[in-house]
Amino acid sequence: MSWLDDYRRKRKSAAEAVSCVKSGDRVFYGGNAAVPQALVDALAARRDELQNVQLNHLLLLGNDPLSAPGMEGHFRHNSQFVGPADRAAVNEGRADYVPVFLHQIPRLYKEGIIPLDVALLQVSPPDEHGFMSLGVEVLASMAACQKAKHVVVQVNEKMPRILGDCFIHVSRVEAIVEDTRALPTLSPRPASDVERGIASHIVPLIPRGATLQMGIGGIPDSVYESLDGDLELGIHTEMFSDGAMRAVERGLVTGTRKSLHPGKVIVTFALGSEALYDFVDNNPLIEAHPVDYCNDPEVVGRNANLVAINSALEVDLTGQVCSDSIGPYIYSGFGGQVDFIRGAARSQGGRPVIALPATAKGGAMSRIVPTLKEGAGVVTSRGDVHWVVTEHGAVNLFGRNLRERAELLIRIADPRFRDELERAAKERRLLP
Repeated sequence: MSWLDDYRRKRKSAAEAVSCVKSGDRVFYGGNAAVPQALVDALAARRDELQNVQLNHLLLLGNDPLSAPGMEGHFRHNSQFVGPADRAAVNEGRADYVPVFLHQIPRLYKEGIIPLDVALLQVSPPDEHGFMSLGVEVLASMAACQKAKHVVVQVNEKMPRILGDCFIHVSRVEAIVEDTRALPTLSPRPASDVERGIASHIVPLIPRGATLQMGIGGIPDSVYESLDGDLELGIHTEMFSDGAMRAVERGLVTGTRKSLHPGKVIVTFALGSEALYDFVDNNPLIEAHPVDYCNDPEVVGRNANLVAINSALEVDLTGQVCSDSIGPYIYSGFGGQVDFIRGAARSQGGRPVIALPATAKGGAMSRIVPTLKEGAGVVTSRGDVHWVVTEHGAVNLFGRNLRERAELLIRIADPRFRDELERAAKERRLLP
């Protein structure tokens, strides 16, 4: 049988395709812009006939019917990165959160720590050889596909065919559902003066020929926009964004001086505008790899002059970084922050950077704090932290004792809070 005959034989409706899910099953489905929405909706429609189905995934955007109130007892999320769609369910006790470094998530599936019965994925149409690209989210989908007993795919002509280690063959799947809905997009917003100020202190840390890791938002976009000249930059990043695309189009990113995968942009997912999805489609410059390769600190560290720029919710005066919770309220996840902070620390000439505004809530509270909020989790330990940047400056904590760290962090705090921070540091015996 040819792969095309096999493809035709496996085509089903969404309802037929998800009939393989049984009560008590453990299901994985793609996240970010690759959520197989037709399959998710069909699974939600089976609510009354299913009990105790565990749902494993990373970031979910928008509204997820499987985490809505009333789904208790039928479906329960086991999120490895909390997003807008399941944040309320996690914090209300209707869903679970797994704190885990992003590069280790595929291991959870490969080693059966989280067994999988069903994988639901969204993919590109097959090429002439019958291979379908995982498209804009690779992350842990390959591991899920390899270990699940049943693999169901939603084939979407709007899913970009991204190149790299991210293909599955028609013969590997059990059911195929065709769908043509547009992928979710994120529209870039204008950067604030604070974000541009932070970028102004980061740009001097980026040497010519550096390889960059950044995510999405005003700070990374401002960094890309502030860079200029024949810099011969490279990109090895978890997320590929519109800001990164524009840097490539401006000629800032060539990859010619990369020590690993020269001439290639290495990513594990893409999220942004339709223009971004068009850009990555069948583009030989872009290679998507599973996150246990892309984010492995040892692999990241093989990039010379790797500058990793990551955000935080707050940093205490000893350098502890909280980035997944606001006190006990779970906001996101570990993500790839520690993966790249440690990878950049291993890199020859590398620079790990934590960047954050000095204040929150319109300037009413400092993000540089005497101690993290009660219940807050430490994502990046003080032993891992090197550079910390706010709009008021950049300081390097590596090799500094607790007294020196407190002095340096107070220096880049908002001036309105420096006296208060100094008093707190003295009370903690961090300052004489």
